[in-house]
Amino acid sequence: MLRDRTAIVGIGQTRFAKRLEESEKALACRAVLAALDDAGIEPREVDALASYTMEETDEVELAKAIGAGDVTFFSRTGFGGGGSCATVAHLVMAVATGQASVGVAWRSRKRGSGKRPWTNTTQQLPTPAQWTRPFGLLRPADEIGMLARRYMHEYGATRDHLFNVALACRNRANQNPDAIMYDRPLTREMYMDARWISEPLCLYDNCLETDGALACVVVAAERARDCRQRPVYVHSVAQGLPAQHHGMVNYWNDDPLTGPAWTAARQLWKTADFGPGDIDVAQIYDAFTPLIPLSLEGYGFCGRGEGAAFTEGGALELGGRLPINTGGGGLSEGYVHGFNLINEGVKQLRGLSTAQVPDAATCLVTAGEGVPTSALLLRV
Repeated sequence: MLRDRTAIVGIGQTRFAKRLEESEKALACRAVLAALDDAGIEPREVDALASYTMEETDEVELAKAIGAGDVTFFSRTGFGGGGSCATVAHLVMAVATGQASVGVAWRSRKRGSGKRPWTNTTQQLPTPAQWTRPFGLLRPADEIGMLARRYMHEYGATRDHLFNVALACRNRANQNPDAIMYDRPLTREMYMDARWISEPLCLYDNCLETDGALACVVVAAERARDCRQRPVYVHSVAQGLPAQHHGMVNYWNDDPLTGPAWTAARQLWKTADFGPGDIDVAQIYDAFTPLIPLSLEGYGFCGRGEGAAFTEGGALELGGRLPINTGGGGLSEGYVHGFNLINEGVKQLRGLSTAQVPDAATCLVTAGEGVPTSALLLRV
C-alpha cells in the first residue's frame, strides 16, 4: 500500500557544533524552512508534522513560527534515536492515505551545550531504569558496553572490528565540510590509546555531543515530480519492538543480541521489491560502534555472529561491500538522534553527497538499534 507512493523532496539542516547560541525552537524553524525552500514548497502548504517525543519544540509553536496552514495530521515517535525513521514513516502513511498533502519531519537538539538526561536525580526513574541505574548502568554507553562485551565473548569480535566502524565514519566526515570532525583524522593508534568511556567502549566508540537541527519534506509521488529537487521515493518503512524488550540491555529476550533491528527488518523487507543484496549504500544508526555489526546482522547483510567480520577489509568504506554513513554519521558528523542519516540518504540518491557512491539508486536508513526502532528503504 505504501510502496513508492511518497517521496522526500526537501531536506534542510543547521550547522552542527558543540555549542550554538540559538534556541532549539529557532534551530528547528531554520531547518524546516530550509527543507521547504529546498523542495520549492511554501510553508503555508504544510499540513502534517512529525517529530520525537523528546522534541522540546511542539507542533503548535513550530506551525505558528513557520507560518503553516491548517494542520490535519501530527504525531511524535518515542525512544530517542529509535524514532528517527519513524517520523518519516508516519508522514508517509498520512500522505499516502490522504490525511495530509505536505508533511514535515524534524529534530532539533542542543545536546552539546545542554544537560545530560541521567543527571536529573529528582525525577522518578522509568521502570526499566529502576533495574539498571542503581547498579551502575547509568548512561546509554554503559548499557551498550554490556551488549558489546557479550558480543565479543560469544563471537570473537575485537576492538579492531569496532575501530573499523569508527574509522569508516571518520573517513567520510573528513570529506564533509559540514561535519564536526571534518578536519580531524583518526588513526588506529589514537583509537587504541583513547580513554575509556565504558569499557570496552572508548572515546571514539561514542557519538558526538551536538547542537543542531534537521528536517525533511514528504509529499505524494505525483506531486514530487513537480518539485524543485529530484524526488527520492520512500519504498518501504518499518518499526520494530521485539517481544519482552527491555531497553538497551535487552536481557529479558531469549537472545539479547537479537535486538529490535531483527523485528524491523522482517517488516521492512516483507514489503519491498528488493533485498539486502541490492542496497548500494546504507546509513546505519551509529550512536555507538557496536550497533553497526549488530545492525548488519539484523538487516540481513550477513549471518548471525558475522557482523564484526563483515567490517574487515574496508567493507564499510567507499568502494567496499557496503559503504555506510557517508556524511560521517553520529560518530563523526553530528549526533541529532540519527536524523542526519535520513538527510544523507537523500543526498546520496540525489548524487550530491560529499562522499558519493557512484550511481547509488537504493539506500537503507536505520534508527537506533538497542531501543524500539524504525527503518526506511529509499530509492530513485
